[in-house]
Amino acid sequence: MAEIEYRIEHDTMGEVRVPKDALYAAQTQRAVENFPISGTGLESTQIAALARIKKAAALANKELGTLDGAIADAIAAAADDVVTGRYDEHFPVDTYQTGSGTSSNMNMNEVLANLATQKLGAPVHPNDHVNASQSSNDVFPTSVHIAVTQALIDDLIPALDHLAVALEAKAELWKDAVKSGRTHLMDATPVTLGQEFGGYARQMRLGIERVQSVLPRVGEVPLGGTAVGTGINTPLGFPQKVIALLAAETELPITEAKDHFEAQANRDGLVEASGALRTIAVSLTKINNDIRWMGSGPNTGLGELHIPDLQPGSSIMPGKVNPVVPEATLMVCARVIGNDATVAWAGASGSFELNVAIPVMGTALLESIRLLSNAMRVLADKTVDGLEANLERSAAYAGMSPSIVTPLNKLIGYEAAAKIAKHSVARGITVREAVIDLGYLERGELTEAQLDEKLDLLSMTHPG
Repeated sequence: MAEIEYRIEHDTMGEVRVPKDALYAAQTQRAVENFPISGTGLESTQIAALARIKKAAALANKELGTLDGAIADAIAAAADDVVTGRYDEHFPVDTYQTGSGTSSNMNMNEVLANLATQKLGAPVHPNDHVNASQSSNDVFPTSVHIAVTQALIDDLIPALDHLAVALEAKAELWKDAVKSGRTHLMDATPVTLGQEFGGYARQMRLGIERVQSVLPRVGEVPLGGTAVGTGINTPLGFPQKVIALLAAETELPITEAKDHFEAQANRDGLVEASGALRTIAVSLTKINNDIRWMGSGPNTGLGELHIPDLQPGSSIMPGKVNPVVPEATLMVCARVIGNDATVAWAGASGSFELNVAIPVMGTALLESIRLLSNAMRVLADKTVDGLEANLERSAAYAGMSPSIVTPLNKLIGYEAAAKIAKHSVARGITVREAVIDLGYLERGELTEAQLDEKLDLLSMTHPG
């Protein structure tokens, strides 16, 4: 392996050796050396968001007379190059770094300064030019908000809709497929398989509503507040100008913070967004556990559903097949719920004018969105679409449930109906057989017609 060559760069603390071909400089190198922790840096979507902020800031500074036009244009062109992902390898700073994200902000400043210098043929300074009218304290959190907003709109909401459509198709297909309801994992009155899947679909539709409801808060950004929310070192009109340019550049619902001190010191919008993701994960956990239960078997489980066979399930038991996609989705849900705990804890980690756990909040949120988005599409395409119902078994279980005695309450009362239910369980017979066995027809307390009407399973799945 070839020996790495270095060049000497300097910052306010002195000289630093930097890899010769690296586009970053001294401050990034210090961060690389200080934080060899996870080996994982910013998500590419956040790198792109940072670059877009720098482009918007350069053009705003140009319009407001703060930055030379040629320098601003060179920075903007360099930012466009970074957005493509071509230079992602030049952003090596670990997620676990200074809590304001200063190291990553300077990483971007240094990369853009070097690229802009190459384009312009004259020096572009990372602080004086690329970071003009900005601070890490407003830029970095803004990059998280932009990246999260984009991921929610472009990835998560479409994935939620995709899964909801798949579940709705099954709900329609099985709208008259009677099965036993279950509460506490015990037999209850009948439902249809379509009703259950309609409920699952509604959970996903509510997930979309929850995500959409947080977008205004996530899209409200602190850019323009600089160090502590006062806007020190910005020209008049800078926040409005830079955010307008940024909204146009990203085509996202980005707005200026209504109160820069709230927006600078707190990341409550991100905490709220994470809560919506946690709720989706909770919904998916319920759905996948139900599907696994209904698909359990093939011979000793419920066997009401057949889950598509995707791969061999055991290295020792031949022919065994497992519900691999629901299991994978459950692990995703566990991760998302864990990430939410991280975001909540990090959200509480501010003092006075600044939160100091922003990088991990961004990484956790973007990971959760990516995992949920991918898992829901896989679940829809590889499991839900291919589910098959065992209609005979489902109907048989519904008929075997002692709880189908419930409609008889109106005719003979709760206590008498309970006696019938217990008799059916004790003797291992159906409710109809228990009614006859206990002499209700013989004594004329019930008629055959009443029994037929009240024990019709499908009629039990709706009011009346």
